[in-house]
Amino acid sequence: MSTATRESAGAQISDFADRLGSTLVRRPFYHGIGWLAFFGILVALQLQTGEIGFGLAVVNEFITVVVFAIVVYTNLLFLFPTYLKPGRFWIYLAALIGLSVLFTPLELVIKYFLFSYRESIQFDLLNNMEAYFLGNFLIGGISSIGKIMTDWITENRKKQQVENETMQSELRFLKSQINPHFLFNTLNSLYALTLKKSDKAPDIVIKLSEMMRYMLYECNEPKVPLRKEINYLRNYLDLERLRQRDGIDITLDVKGNVVDQQIAPLLLIPFLENSFKHGINAAIKGGFVHATLHVEPRAIRFNLENTKGNVLPRPPDAARPSGGIGLVNVRRRLELLYPNCHQLDIRETPGTYAIHLNLQL
Repeated sequence: MSTATRESAGAQISDFADRLGSTLVRRPFYHGIGWLAFFGILVALQLQTGEIGFGLAVVNEFITVVVFAIVVYTNLLFLFPTYLKPGRFWIYLAALIGLSVLFTPLELVIKYFLFSYRESIQFDLLNNMEAYFLGNFLIGGISSIGKIMTDWITENRKKQQVENETMQSELRFLKSQINPHFLFNTLNSLYALTLKKSDKAPDIVIKLSEMMRYMLYECNEPKVPLRKEINYLRNYLDLERLRQRDGIDITLDVKGNVVDQQIAPLLLIPFLENSFKHGINAAIKGGFVHATLHVEPRAIRFNLENTKGNVLPRPPDAARPSGGIGLVNVRRRLELLYPNCHQLDIRETPGTYAIHLNLQL
């Protein structure tokens, strides 16, 4: 044997020993429970034949389980990772057959001497060598099938975990963009009112404080009570009524019974914010923002319509020169949080802008 061959064999044996040690340390409990249950079934089946007593049945099946375990772990920790690869299936099959051929005679010799005083049993052992070989081969093959299924399940679980972590990271990023966007607009308005020494400024501070409390302390969960989200929308519209010019009609009509429904936090506010920034604020005079929320036991329908500046309509997905991040984010959040459970329809005319959202909670 060449030095390279010896080194390769030594590396494989070392790798095999490492895998064996890792398996016995990390998963001894459920492996032991499985083998113990299998051993109990074999003993029960042996006792039903009535050929031998309980003591010999325990010893006989203990030998069987030990040989099975040697075949299984040698297959899983050495043959399977070494030979079961694309283009090497037949080599793996030959190796598994060779493993079964190696341990079957050993098992039969031990049992032959164990039943030295029972010639009938010895005769049965010698005449059923093929059955013992087939049993060892099948247990090795079944362990390979189980390993393939386990690896597939583990890989899918890891893939799902990565997808969930990616989705949560993206949601946190989108949410972090929503809050500063709203605060920037509101603080600008508050600054303008303080310069004018307006009496509306203290009311705006109170409303903003309530909204900040909601955003900072209650929006950290994936879902929040719908009633709190509605209260947040009411506060927002109250704030807008304080800072908007006279003649603006702003309404929020909630229809239905609001009880224990849950919704993703800050999901609807971008629509309202957009209606003011790109609607009312762009209009020359007057205007309205009419919002209606229809609440059902496990669904909501949100309709919003507002006036806007007299410009030509554009496609709903068209990029806006500024402030477009709100609608882009809410579309993305809907796709992530409510896949196949929402329908968003945006319609624009020269004078109005309308949003219709159907959402399954």
